[in-house]
Amino acid sequence: MNTLNLKTVQPADAAAADAVVLPAGGPSPAYLAYLRRENRRYMLIVASRVLLLVLCLAVWEIAARTRFVNPMLTSYPSALWPTFLDLAAHGQLGLHTWATFKATVIGFVASMALGIAVAAGLWWSEFAYKVLDPFLVVANAMPKIAFVPIFYIWLGSEYSVYGMAVAIAAFVTILAAYEGFRAIDPNKIKLARTLGASRGQILTKVVLPGSVPSLIAALKMNIGLSLVGVIVGEFQSASEGLGFLIINGSQVFKLNIVMTAIAVLGVMSGMMYLAIARFEAATMRRYA
Repeated sequence: MNTLNLKTVQPADAAAADAVVLPAGGPSPAYLAYLRRENRRYMLIVASRVLLLVLCLAVWEIAARTRFVNPMLTSYPSALWPTFLDLAAHGQLGLHTWATFKATVIGFVASMALGIAVAAGLWWSEFAYKVLDPFLVVANAMPKIAFVPIFYIWLGSEYSVYGMAVAIAAFVTILAAYEGFRAIDPNKIKLARTLGASRGQILTKVVLPGSVPSLIAALKMNIGLSLVGVIVGEFQSASEGLGFLIINGSQVFKLNIVMTAIAVLGVMSGMMYLAIARFEAATMRRYA
């Protein structure tokens, strides 16, 4: 009876085994079709972005050329390239761009380091968090531009730019990082304690690695906020930088210079965002 059962079951098992075996020649047609759909979707997104940018530039150009808007007040895209070349030829573009980029990177790194350190301290001490929480919320809500004259007096014309970048970005980092620390699964922390981990080991081995998504989100916010702080500081006190170029051009009604500096700022912001996005992809592959 057992032999009979084996004989009747074996053909069915063999057919099932043949059905699940993948073709040896490579990916299945369904998978290849999926890849083609995803590639077409990605290309459509890129083409739509380019089309939207070209459309905005065309509307801007036509509106200025037809005097629908005053070109003295708005400039137009075709006038920016000669201005760009002129600034580059005289060395001003590189000087001002580097000054803004350097201050942004310094402010970004300083605010991230300060923010993560303070957030770790607040996670370490619940008492400190309860004491400082309302002050942090109020400090984050305050308009930071009010600190520009104070930083100018305290730090001078050069370092006040860094102070503004840190003041604008640090509080956001503290709050975002601390919320990420608090979101860690309590069971993981209990397990680490059960295994004899110290509080410092829990922070470095459980909390920080588990908060990578929150820290990446803070990075994305911080890079833009640091740039905003630098530009605001350069408006007030700097003698170089794209913010200085913008405020100086607006005072003498050279809108070509203003718009060119803004365009360079846009490119700089995009490049920094792409760098953060690549860092995010590499980090998430490691900690996912």
